[in-house]
Amino acid sequence: MRYKYVVFLIFIIVLIILIGNLILNFDGIYRTNINVYKKLKSSNYIIHIEVDNKILYLMDKDTKEIIAKYIVATGKASSPTPLGIFEVIDMGRWGEGFGSRWIGLNVPWGRYGIHGTNKPGLIGFNASAGCVRMRNSDVEDLYDKVNIGTKVILTNGPYGPFAYGYRDLRPGDRGADVLEVQKRLFILGYYDDSLDGIYGERMKSALINYLKDNSMDLTDTITEDIYQSLGILLIE
Repeated sequence: MRYKYVVFLIFIIVLIILIGNLILNFDGIYRTNINVYKKLKSSNYIIHIEVDNKILYLMDKDTKEIIAKYIVATGKASSPTPLGIFEVIDMGRWGEGFGSRWIGLNVPWGRYGIHGTNKPGLIGFNASAGCVRMRNSDVEDLYDKVNIGTKVILTNGPYGPFAYGYRDLRPGDRGADVLEVQKRLFILGYYDDSLDGIYGERMKSALINYLKDNSMDLTDTITEDIYQSLGILLIE
């Protein structure tokens, strides 16, 4: 009787182990299917988006060979697409107005990304609140090729973050050009707040102090002469 009890107990233990493994395996498969974020792994691609031409290029990082090219929609004049060099920080299978995929970027002054759309007729135009929109089939293709950490370069003319030239900056403005001015004021010891690309009161105060120390006219508008005084030159 005792022997039968021991055998039965061993059988129960083995059965529990087998069921546990099945649950773990199933859970892994299930999570793989529903997980909205891609796992971190190396990528040999970079993304280059020409905002003015509404073209997104997927390129080989080493050879600069174009792997794929897609037509996109970008930001309206009132809500421009951010310019500069960023990285993919999150990826998801979204829905609604964001289409079927989301590729988020680490833009410091706002929430921006590359995503699909339920309005494909607007592809090729300035139509978004700043994000880059793609046809759902295109963003799904791109989503499968890139990963968290992939570099994304956004340009809008020959001067990188300055597009086609200097932009007069005023309090409340946002962008890569604001970020560049913040960096220069920080290096010179005038600005000690976040490098976030947002022209706020701390940046305004830093600018005024810089202008005073350099015997320049006091203003909160950053114009070409101030850019050049800070050493920010336009180079193609």
